[in-house]
Amino acid sequence: MKLDILAFGAHPDDVELGCGATIAKEISLGKKVGIVDLTRGELGTRGSADLRDEEAANAAKILGVSLRENLRFADGFFINDKKHQLEVIKMIRKYKPDVVLCNAIDDRHIDHPKGSSLVSDACFLSGLLKIETEVEGKLQEKWRPKLVYHYIQWKNIEPDFVVDITGFIDKKRNSILAYSSQFFDPKSNEPETPITSKNFIESINYRARDLGRLINVEYAEGFTSERYVAVENLSKLI
Repeated sequence: MKLDILAFGAHPDDVELGCGATIAKEISLGKKVGIVDLTRGELGTRGSADLRDEEAANAAKILGVSLRENLRFADGFFINDKKHQLEVIKMIRKYKPDVVLCNAIDDRHIDHPKGSSLVSDACFLSGLLKIETEVEGKLQEKWRPKLVYHYIQWKNIEPDFVVDITGFIDKKRNSILAYSSQFFDPKSNEPETPITSKNFIESINYRARDLGRLINVEYAEGFTSERYVAVENLSKLI
């Protein structure tokens, strides 16, 4: 399947938290979008890897993505090396996305910047003819995405551009809440983490609302870019 956009996350729920509304908006515009999770989030304090698998599948249905795969790298311990790069390259060449979305360039969780650099490097390497990869015994063709963007996560990184997501914040929030084991639950007896507070759940809306305020819309999501962001003409700016 040829995808328009392929979003990578170090853990299930990274994509939903970072760019879930943008994905939902692009799908509403007819774009084909897929998600690839690098790990199963097995080191998460709450829940289990099996439960995260179920939650990720439910979140994918809410967003309406065309597919979701998991590379089953070691949560907390994967690195940006040849072995891991080749597995990511296989996904890029398999789905041939024009746009790749990946983790924040810097963040509280160590896997997020690792995932960011791993996917970014793999996007470049995927375009090199002499790197050979196979899937199901078939040699893959080289492919390099046209654009690589990084969504914003825990830290308030200054975006290079923002996307108007007005009308899609509820779908983003619902996709996040599909991970019921991970977030605020006053009835839970499991240990507290930085993302289990009520404040964190509320931050989904108020952070998006604040970015929206800055561009004169109701809600927005921010991204950083590895190259200059070009516009066709000034009238296309919000």
